[in-house]
Amino acid sequence: MTEPMNIAIRLAAPIARVRQALTDPAELRIWLAEHVEVDLPKRYEFWGRYTPEGDAPHQRLLDVDDDRLRFAWLLDGEETTTEITLRPDGPDATVLHLSQTHFDFNDVINGTSIRGALQTYWALATANLNAHLEGSPLLPKTDFTSTDFRVEMFINAPADKVWESLTDSEQVTAWFGYPIGIEPWVGGRYAMGGLEADHAAKIVDLEPGRRMSVDWEGPGVTTWELAESDGKTRLTFVQSGFDEQNPPYAAWAGLVSGLAELRRFHEIPNWQPIWIPTN
Repeated sequence: MTEPMNIAIRLAAPIARVRQALTDPAELRIWLAEHVEVDLPKRYEFWGRYTPEGDAPHQRLLDVDDDRLRFAWLLDGEETTTEITLRPDGPDATVLHLSQTHFDFNDVINGTSIRGALQTYWALATANLNAHLEGSPLLPKTDFTSTDFRVEMFINAPADKVWESLTDSEQVTAWFGYPIGIEPWVGGRYAMGGLEADHAAKIVDLEPGRRMSVDWEGPGVTTWELAESDGKTRLTFVQSGFDEQNPPYAAWAGLVSGLAELRRFHEIPNWQPIWIPTN
């Protein structure tokens, strides 16, 4: 059963600046898609390897004004609707709310439709929009034509602090924005939803301060590896061991989108999360 999907994010720019980043083709090519064509109020299209079913543009602009953008998007034979609205949050910030129709969480789990990637696709895209507006390095976009799931990024913090924030349940829950329970030893649980959840992944490799691997079964094994240089930490993040005929794009995009907040958690004084609860 499909259900509406909603995301809300606080962006580090006034509303006019956000509107520009959402509608200027040159900026959209930085944070959203490989190819973009915009001719408002007639056309709003994006496609390429960083877009689900991105072989060609499949969007149809429905309406647009100063604080709303709405377009139809044909995915896996169904015409979905994406709606983005903006509202000011003081003089220097904007709240962006994105709703997406035809999202079924079962597609996230079983991979039967590319529409299962929509929630995490938009989470990663809007996290990169915020990084673009902040002037921070962007996270790698999900390449929907590849099964090479590997990210390297630098965090301006010592490795021991980054390690703590990757293995302490309270800290991970804070920056990831969702309850996560961790038993930081080999054989321990890594539980989305907290240690009270019915199902948990298993930690299969752990070298304190340096490396941790978590086996999610179907989606494969996630590995975080840290190396410190001059007080900064290089984080290498890899997903492996999955069925390459059914790559876990939804899971990968979600995990990568979380890294934006991990970096902000360490680098921004008086850190506050960019995500706003929608329930």
